[in-house]
Amino acid sequence: MKRFAWVGVLAGLLLAWEAWVDLRSVPDYLLPSPSGIASALWDERSTLLSQAAVTAREMLLGFALAVILGLGAAILLQRLPWLRSAVYPLLVASQSIPVVAIAPLLVIYLGFGLSPKALIVALVCFFPITANALDGFASAPAELRSTMRTLNATPRAIFWRVELPWASPRVFTGARIAASYAAVAALFAEYAGGSGGLADSMHDQLDTQLVGAAILLLALLALALFGLVTLLERVMIPWAREG
Repeated sequence: MKRFAWVGVLAGLLLAWEAWVDLRSVPDYLLPSPSGIASALWDERSTLLSQAAVTAREMLLGFALAVILGLGAAILLQRLPWLRSAVYPLLVASQSIPVVAIAPLLVIYLGFGLSPKALIVALVCFFPITANALDGFASAPAELRSTMRTLNATPRAIFWRVELPWASPRVFTGARIAASYAAVAALFAEYAGGSGGLADSMHDQLDTQLVGAAILLLALLALALFGLVTLLERVMIPWAREG
């Protein structure tokens, strides 16, 4: 029952929200009611689902790119300590650069297609995966590495048999964090580069019910990707959650 406690909390919040709007007679353009958002979601379901499919494609492609590049960068930096010392501080510093500052440049160089949007999502999701993977590699017990060396294991064997399995839970932690960013990053990319995605339904800020419906779908996309990563973790490294 504890697993579904959030359902009761969510239902209570929605009821309180609905009651507040009704009892206070709050105009829709200031705050739409949950029932109004649900009505807009149903009335515009075809358009919203089509837009959500576009946003999902951008989100998934960017997230996949971030996983490949982030994990690849972490492996490279782990294998080359001198490169990590030179590059990692720059990666940390790069997080202070707002994506809004470079998104227009990506659109100028790459156009208004899928590529700049996926790249923007990848840039947002890249660092959590890289940082968590590096921390996971570093946390592998030194005694396990020493034992492998006494068995004449090569650095590559030590990586695949000790460091990577030990780091896998951290890698998935970083992937879950990145998954929670991916949907919003895709929406921002659509604002920057134009798209048929959910950003199209948010341009008219006065139609708050439609905006609320688009936000709801965006949240569902984020939850779906988060759940997918969690499911993959349970399938690929079941031992990480034992006990």
